[in-house]
Amino acid sequence: MSNDQRQVGFDGVWLPDSEDPRHQDKPAVGELANYRDYLRHYRLTLELKCQDLGPEDLAKQSVPPSDLSLLGLIRHMARVEQSWFQRVLKENLDLPRLDADDPTGGFHKVEPTQESVDEAFASWREQVAAADEWLDTIDDSVLGETRDVGRGGEPISIRDILVHMIEEYARHAGHADLLREVIDGRTGQ
Repeated sequence: MSNDQRQVGFDGVWLPDSEDPRHQDKPAVGELANYRDYLRHYRLTLELKCQDLGPEDLAKQSVPPSDLSLLGLIRHMARVEQSWFQRVLKENLDLPRLDADDPTGGFHKVEPTQESVDEAFASWREQVAAADEWLDTIDDSVLGETRDVGRGGEPISIRDILVHMIEEYARHAGHADLLREVIDGRTGQ
């Protein structure tokens, strides 16, 4: 893609700020609310990076030699949401992992079909909704409580898990930026 084809600056952003769903709420007040605000922001960012693309583009491994794809990122984040919220935070370590047969964490085995896209997004949205449902049950006072991660390591605090989730989404939103830019030149938000 040539520099002339790239869409950058304000003309290349996804939405005007007034229409950006990530900026519609009042500023967060409190530690947990702040974590949830960042988590919501990055979840929406990942979703926006996938918006208006068909199965072929979502499954495209557009930044060689990496085999990452936007669809693989959605699948991976469904697995991450399930692992941390359903298994660790809800203390249900016996729950089978999503994509347990994929040792790459959901990144691979992507099919460029509408069915695969629908399944991946449904799974991700289901896990996000379940995580948010659990988050609705806690407040700032429990953020220092710890959970067993099931790997024989030291327990980790709820606070650290939430920060890790934000970190995980931020990292993969950066990957999504590059993947999307190569697909159709879109940059921004």
